Amino acid sequence: MATIREPTESERKEWHADFEAAARRSLEQRMKYAFIKTYKPVLDDARSRSFDTMQEYRQWCEQNLPRWLGYHRV
Repeated sequence: MATIREPTESERKEWHADFEAAARRSLEQRMKYAFIKTYKPVLDDARSRSFDTMQEYRQWCEQNLPRWLGYHRV
């Protein structure tokens, strides 16, 4: 089990400076950098999909999507 250490004073100062800089950015800048587009195999390959039931959707996910995307039932 990993132990959690307290941040150093220099780390705290660095974080504070980062937060202060972020607070000075415009809303437009913050929105621009807030979202990162990541390609998701299969999900991003079609413009849209629709299913008649949640069961059909779940089956499709389990049959077509890689497990690491997290759409499989546990």
